[in-house]
Amino acid sequence: MKTFETLADLAACVGQEVAVSDWVTISQEQVNLFAQATGDHQWIHVDVARAQQGPFGAPIAHGFLTLSLLPVFFESALTVRQSAMGVNYGLNKVRFTAPVPVGSRLRARMTLLTAQPIDGNGMQMTWGVAVEREGVEKPVCVAESLVRRYP
Repeated sequence: MKTFETLADLAACVGQEVAVSDWVTISQEQVNLFAQATGDHQWIHVDVARAQQGPFGAPIAHGFLTLSLLPVFFESALTVRQSAMGVNYGLNKVRFTAPVPVGSRLRARMTLLTAQPIDGNGMQMTWGVAVEREGVEKPVCVAESLVRRYP
């Protein structure tokens, strides 16, 4: 966990890898609940027996499930003491570059690409995020995440 006192302290890290998150394990229950929440019940995610015979040899997490873990990754990786809240502002680029079989452990590497002051004494940051699967060299997801933080 990286700790910063102020948003300005964090902004001084533009161009650097700032933090690496804790590992998160993807369970079949999590995949099933995500399918319920989104209506995406494709068999490669929720039909374990069929998915074991499919192209990935196991059920895989939804790409958007992997993406939805960004707040979890950020929460475990860094904190700003003089920031009361943060909000997701959007995404510039997202690619799901490799499958995430159920049972995989994932973590994220976060690089601060930009940091710009915004109204309310806040900061808008663009983060380069690479989500890694344990034991696999290629990331499973790469994204540019826009986050706004306020004191």
